[in-house]
Amino acid sequence: MAKHSFRGGIHPNDGKNLSKKKPIVDVLPGKELVFPLSQHIGAPAVAVVAKGDVVLRGQLIAQAGGFVSAPIYSSVSGVVKTIEPRRVVTGDLVNSIVITNDEQYNEVTYEEVDDVTLLTKEQIIEKIQVAGIVGMGGAGFPTHVKLSPKEPDKIDYCIANCAECEPYLTSDYRRMVEEPEKLVEGLKIILSLFDNAKGILAVEDNKPDCIATLKKLTKDEPRILVKALKTKYPQGSERQLIFATTKRAINCEQLPADAGCVVNNVDTIVAIYNAVKHGRPLMQRIVTVTGDCIRRPQNFRVFTGMMYSELIEQAGGFKVQPEKIVSGGPMMGFGLIDLEVPTTKTASALLCISKDEVSRAKPKACINCGLCAEVCPGRVVPKMLADYAERGDEESFKKKNGMECCECGCCSYVCPAKRNLTQSIKSMRKIILSKKKR
Repeated sequence: MAKHSFRGGIHPNDGKNLSKKKPIVDVLPGKELVFPLSQHIGAPAVAVVAKGDVVLRGQLIAQAGGFVSAPIYSSVSGVVKTIEPRRVVTGDLVNSIVITNDEQYNEVTYEEVDDVTLLTKEQIIEKIQVAGIVGMGGAGFPTHVKLSPKEPDKIDYCIANCAECEPYLTSDYRRMVEEPEKLVEGLKIILSLFDNAKGILAVEDNKPDCIATLKKLTKDEPRILVKALKTKYPQGSERQLIFATTKRAINCEQLPADAGCVVNNVDTIVAIYNAVKHGRPLMQRIVTVTGDCIRRPQNFRVFTGMMYSELIEQAGGFKVQPEKIVSGGPMMGFGLIDLEVPTTKTASALLCISKDEVSRAKPKACINCGLCAEVCPGRVVPKMLADYAERGDEESFKKKNGMECCECGCCSYVCPAKRNLTQSIKSMRKIILSKKKR
């Protein structure tokens, strides 16, 4: 079996055995749910409810604040308690709609479509936009924007990112095991938007069962290919995935559409299927709760707005107190200081580990071993970029292609001197990008 890949990357302990064999479990939220108005890249959503309003599950509670934005729906029925700033996983205070759950789950009526092939492209895009779907792999880019490139006839590939290369995460894997038909049907809906495109289901080869199932389901689909990827991190990073599957390269100034590609992750594609076929807005997602501190690692189908603390309880609580709690995976997730923060459209995992090796490490002087450059998928020299960043030398940083860093963390992972290379580079990139926006 051919294994598609890219240059660079690492092979960290994946930790997936803790939860990969645990079927998806439906969980119900507690009495209070919090819906931040910024759950996506772009303009925040605008609340269309007020304190005291009664809402139904699936009811619009915030409309999109612009074209690059996404609406938000209540995942429960109940009463709007307040609209106020609440803490989110990044530590920021974000204006949020707080709803008291009546635990009745009375729901709006959805518009089902008997035959999605009869829908026009404009109708499909509208359904995706109205449903509030965003990239659920972490970025949160509004999906209707991604599926509306300026020149749709130049899109050659619609890629389903089934790699799930981030250690510990198994939510996409469970989707592929339990609901592969929805993934395939969702990809077919995306393909209907692009007349000249082929579909690629890109799966790392540590998931042979998924590869076999998807090949079986698509054997009579001439426009869909299943490609086995070499298992390594960050195989699921957008630029690396595009190169591995198509041999086309893009830089930090380009979008996937510039290489004739559209990329969506598994949960996003399933959400597209649910929106177009069943008329259901995005208000649930799969979240992996895992780590050596969790009593019962699990994959949960979670109502957005539910607190992370409740997920810990559903997983049996802590068997030992964690030193580190991360929203997302260990390589690119956010460290949490408080579990009383809500799950959102982009919440993929909650990782609780007993030893915080990163905080314990004491950085030393660089020994010029070159390992960071060897593993860097962006083909830059992280040691040099980190030096520029620490000195505040923006011009040299840009000249040496510092903006090509995808912040994957490979360089920090392999550094024998334990330098915080990724953190330094990431900080400089943020400064440059913020100045560019101004």
